[in-house]
Amino acid sequence: MKIDKINIDGKTNPIEVSDKIVSAKINHKLVSNVLYKTNANYKGRKAKTKQKNEITGSTAKIYAQKGTGNARHASKKAPIFVGGGVAHGPKGQLNYKKRKLNKSEKKLSIASLITQKNKVKALLILDDFKKEIIKTKEMNDLLIKIQAKNSIIIVDKESKNNIYKSARNIPNVKVTDINHFSAYDLAKFKKIIFTETSIKELEKKY
Repeated sequence: MKIDKINIDGKTNPIEVSDKIVSAKINHKLVSNVLYKTNANYKGRKAKTKQKNEITGSTAKIYAQKGTGNARHASKKAPIFVGGGVAHGPKGQLNYKKRKLNKSEKKLSIASLITQKNKVKALLILDDFKKEIIKTKEMNDLLIKIQAKNSIIIVDKESKNNIYKSARNIPNVKVTDINHFSAYDLAKFKKIIFTETSIKELEKKY
C-alpha cells in the first residue's frame, strides 16, 4: 500500500508500505484483551497488609481451652483481635501474577492499531532525521506544522539520537524505537509517526 512520506519542508512523496502493517484485519476483541493485560501489568500494587502468619509475637495459647467461659482461642494473632493479622487484605506486588502476552498477540494487536490509525489519517511517515534538532522550539514547531502535538514518534537509531533531547520535554509526545513501544502506547496517543527507516524495520518483523 502506498502512503505519503513527509519531509521537514512539508512536501510529500509516496512510499510503499506492507499491507500486513497498514492494511491488516482489525481485531477489536484482541486489541481490547491486549490493552487490558498491558494495563493490568503496569498497575502498581504497593498496598500490603500482614496475614496471621506474618505477625510477630508469642505463639503461646492465650488462655486455657476450657473453664474460662470464653470462646476457644489459640492465638492473639487471629484477625478478630486488635493487632492481629488482616483477613483478605491486599497482598502486595509479589503475590500477583503478571498477565502473559504471547508474540502473536502483540504483533496482531499492533498491526490492528496501526491500520486503524491509518484509516482515520492519524498515521504519518517522515523522512529520517539526518541532522540533529537541538532546540525544543524547533521540534515543537515541526510537530505543529504536521499537526502532531499528541503523538508517539517511532524512529530509527540515528533519528532518535538527533531528536530525542529536543522532543523529550514536549508534553504529550513520546520518542521511542521499534523495540520499545507497545499496543498501549499506540492507543494512548492520537497520532503515530514513523520515520522511513523505522517503518521498514517494522516490516521485517512481519
